[in-house]
Amino acid sequence: MKKYIPYILIVILGAAIITLFITGGNQRKNKLDERLSLRKKDKLPYGTYVAYSTLPYLFPGAEITVNKQSPGTWETLSPAEPNQLLMIVSSRFGADEDEITKLIEFARNGNDVFISSVFLSAAADDMFDFNSSAYELANLNVKQLDENLRFTLSDPPFPQQPEYTYPGRTFSSYYTGFDTATSRVLGFDVVGRPNFIHLKTGKGNFFIHLEPLAFSNYFLLHKKNMEFYEQAMSLVRPGIKKITWDEYYRNKKEKQERPGKKDGWLSVLFRYPAFKAALLTAIFTLLVYVLMEMRRKQRAIPVLKKPKNESLDFVKTIGRLYYEKGDHRNLCRKMAAYFLEHVRNKYKLLTGTLDEEFIKNLHYKSGVGQEEIGEIVSIIKNLDLAETISPEQLTGFHKRLESFYKKT
Repeated sequence: MKKYIPYILIVILGAAIITLFITGGNQRKNKLDERLSLRKKDKLPYGTYVAYSTLPYLFPGAEITVNKQSPGTWETLSPAEPNQLLMIVSSRFGADEDEITKLIEFARNGNDVFISSVFLSAAADDMFDFNSSAYELANLNVKQLDENLRFTLSDPPFPQQPEYTYPGRTFSSYYTGFDTATSRVLGFDVVGRPNFIHLKTGKGNFFIHLEPLAFSNYFLLHKKNMEFYEQAMSLVRPGIKKITWDEYYRNKKEKQERPGKKDGWLSVLFRYPAFKAALLTAIFTLLVYVLMEMRRKQRAIPVLKKPKNESLDFVKTIGRLYYEKGDHRNLCRKMAAYFLEHVRNKYKLLTGTLDEEFIKNLHYKSGVGQEEIGEIVSIIKNLDLAETISPEQLTGFHKRLESFYKKT
């Protein structure tokens, strides 16, 4: 009965895990997934699948691509070509001074850059000559986000000022200061603070929005909020040929928050405290049981001796017997018989007639020189004619045979 206990424990543990997943899934079935993804492939409430998949309808004929490289190393964008749009939607826009310079150069050549991010780096603030509340929100926890996003668009350039709202999350980020000579306000939050501005540079434009959740699936699919997306995209120059959705700054944001850290499947499971405690308890219990059983039933492992080659000892004994008796002729015959048997089995040659034809065939198949094979054949032929074989002749015959075996 004891030998079945580990299997019973494994079955119970597996059933508990399956039950936990089933019951946990039912409990979360009707609960809103509040993860702030902003990924273009995510259909979560706070993913950007709707915004990304709507681009072909807003810009018919434009090529849609995805970028994962830093400015200046783009594979999908050409800084020298005009009529391109770079879309950046991320909770953190952590561009350094060199990256901002390359973005400005890209825009000056007749391209547009649309950025929607709650956090703007110090380099961005300095280069664009404005200040935002982003520093106050840099370490903001998801549970601390305000509820009910509300904002309006400016008139002009928009013909009216409808209020866009939804019952979800909002960062409530806004501009605390900007250069009115170079910047134009395009939108305000619920209390009238600017959160959407336009900057002109060369032949291109920058549109910088501080509420990325306005591009989430939840917001755009709520009532008539898709109108906001259409209005925002109407600011982009006509005749756009290529639109690139940027994922570099979203990935850069994740690396900054978790440098050198990769989430494995175990770390994902350990996010749930109850499951973590249950799994660790089960593993610890099973480990204690296995260690206790090992301590009680372990026995000494016997030392196994290496098997001896009895056939080799037998051959050595017989050879020594013939040698000590001095019957060198008989020993040479045995060695010759073994040689011929070896030739028949390995090279499939007839050994009844040991002539020149036999020597040539054995030479071609074994690769051993004809002279050496001829000496061996000559000794074998003379065994029946010789009355006695001296120790020197026996030794010479043995050396020739050993040389043949080594070469083949």
